[in-house]
Amino acid sequence: MNATDGAVPTGTRVSNFNVANALTVVRIVLVPVFLFALFAAGGHDTGWRWIAFAVFAIAMITDRIDGQIARRYGLVTEFGKLMDPIADKALTGAALIGLSVLGELSWWVTAVVLFRELGITAFRFVVIRDGVIPASRGGKIKTLLQTLAIGLYLMPLPGWMDLPSAIVMGAAVIVTVWTGIDYLYGWWRARR
Repeated sequence: MNATDGAVPTGTRVSNFNVANALTVVRIVLVPVFLFALFAAGGHDTGWRWIAFAVFAIAMITDRIDGQIARRYGLVTEFGKLMDPIADKALTGAALIGLSVLGELSWWVTAVVLFRELGITAFRFVVIRDGVIPASRGGKIKTLLQTLAIGLYLMPLPGWMDLPSAIVMGAAVIVTVWTGIDYLYGWWRARR
């Protein structure tokens, strides 16, 4: 990249006040908005469920966009590295816990996914001095499957969609566990 395409020149300190970080903050702010919509009218009102789904979808889209902007325009900051995974886990965790509280998702699914997500996030912060381990292709598939599965559970779909939704969620859980193991193995292999 050169100076004419919007990239920050190499060696320049990037301000935390940038578009990519603003989108991360928006995602964090959307978590309570999402929870309000999810639990409004007892959690089973069709209109409110569509609103909850829309808020979730918008927040997940900002996750995709903020990373692209940060990398493309050289706006990667320590704040972004720290807050982006926190924002992701806050939104995903809120959705999974909310769906379990409403009795629409088994608590074991929520427990397994959150244990992996929080465990790997904590592990990343512990080993950050060794360098950031980038998201793998499996990690991106995991995020896609989790987002799709949660979206299916959030939408007020007809009963015949229960089985396809459960299958997608099952795939998300399997890939979530697998990528967690793969992440730890990759770190261990790199250390040797």
